[in-house]
Amino acid sequence: MDKKLNIDLQRVPNHVAVIMDGNGRWAKGKGMNRIFGHRNALTAIRQVADASSEIGVKFLTMYAFSTENWKRPKLEVDALMSLLISTLKKELPEFQRKNVKVNAIGNLTSLPKNAQKVLEDVINSTKNNTKITLTFALSYGSREEIVNAIKNISKKVVNKEVNIEEISEKTINNHLYTFNLPDVDLMIRTSGEQRISNYLLWQMAYAELYFTDILWPDYREEHYYDAIIEYQNRERRFGKTSEQITE
Repeated sequence: MDKKLNIDLQRVPNHVAVIMDGNGRWAKGKGMNRIFGHRNALTAIRQVADASSEIGVKFLTMYAFSTENWKRPKLEVDALMSLLISTLKKELPEFQRKNVKVNAIGNLTSLPKNAQKVLEDVINSTKNNTKITLTFALSYGSREEIVNAIKNISKKVVNKEVNIEEISEKTINNHLYTFNLPDVDLMIRTSGEQRISNYLLWQMAYAELYFTDILWPDYREEHYYDAIIEYQNRERRFGKTSEQITE
């Protein structure tokens, strides 16, 4: 049976965030190096992006490279940057055909210059697409993001551009990398790890968290639909009681 038929298309999450974990373990299990795992992760990305678009998810954010990932062996980091460049170039026609708007968050200036250029070109080329916004978190760390927001707001206070008494959640939102994205409704992490690893800490304040043992290169649309169905079976109260939600 097609699991998609069990999804209420009127109640799909608006914004899904994914931690794509398990590439290295998947490759190791096959007697290969970690880079092999990263290269075999692309099918999962395509399937989740296509499934999201098909059921009406408007925003999909994928944790592609964290600030901590720079500490990995240079060979792996270089391979990941090369894979980023080649994938973006290859997928651009598909992004256009499927009406996908590409976005990126993180300390993007720390990426290699050629990666920055290709990313900028793809973002500009797809900026008018409207079906779904696909955001890649690159050189991203949520604590760094929040620190940067505080610094920028503080500068505006010092320069009397912002009144300290008027600082609100909206003020902070507007100074985050995700200023143009809504809060996360559902966060999915693969590979069995149950933590959020410095990912969208502010944006996931009321997100539903879903963990699966499946390693990312094996993740497919039917697994994604399982997460969506589980999300729809939960009661999101946002601090209220069940009775208040049903009134």
